[in-house]
Amino acid sequence: MLDEVTTAAYLKRIAADRPDRPDLAALRHLHERHVMSVPFESLDYHLGREIHYKDERIVDKIVHQRRGGACGETNSSFYFLLKALGFTVHVRHGRVWIGGKLRDPYNHLLVTAEIEGARWLVDVGFGKGSRFPILLDSPEAQSDPHGVFSVRKVDDRATDVLRDGKPQYRVYDDPTSLSDFDQVIHWYRTSPDSMLLQNMFCSLPLDDGWVVLKNDVLTITRGTEKTTEKLPDDAAVLAAYEKWFGITLEKRPTPSPYLRDSVRMAFEEK
Repeated sequence: MLDEVTTAAYLKRIAADRPDRPDLAALRHLHERHVMSVPFESLDYHLGREIHYKDERIVDKIVHQRRGGACGETNSSFYFLLKALGFTVHVRHGRVWIGGKLRDPYNHLLVTAEIEGARWLVDVGFGKGSRFPILLDSPEAQSDPHGVFSVRKVDDRATDVLRDGKPQYRVYDDPTSLSDFDQVIHWYRTSPDSMLLQNMFCSLPLDDGWVVLKNDVLTITRGTEKTTEKLPDDAAVLAAYEKWFGITLEKRPTPSPYLRDSVRMAFEEK
């Protein structure tokens, strides 16, 4: 459990108000602030650093180092914050839809929250996911600044989450702990087939669009306008990390040998 000092620092990091109670309005506010403040990024996979997700070391990375992370990091960190604020939350695992196919089990870590008998999907680590929590067990379309989201029951234990009619991932109701992700995090850090090693990226929503830095290519979308620029050198890449994502690095990360320019991440799909 996070202590009061760390909890206050976390709220300051994401520019969020401390809620009076763990209700839906508070969850929506915290979810939006986290999505808009903490980058979805894979830099540590290319820097060769250990990936933390089971204890407060991931909170230190996001809060004090002012970094982001992939789903296993951002969602586990947010899970710790929500627990400290009194929310009833559970870790869940998912399978991402890519190219019309489901990836292997446990390749996506997310959270569910229970509020007044309703279940809400809490996911601040899916790139182009929702800005606000998604109501599970409801067939109604849910409008969001990042698209129209809906859920589709697959069976008694699994639900597909769709954005603008396209499936993003399947979430499972099976009881899950953070330790259950040990093997998949190891796989993501070491396998030539790891999407996180094949892509070096940093992504963050804007009020009216998105900014993505993939290796040395910076793409900024604002409304219907989209610009793409190949940055000329290491200094320009480091400056872009700091300007757009608030990330200060001593040196530019070296892409893993498995980096593939042709591979498209799920967050890039429109």
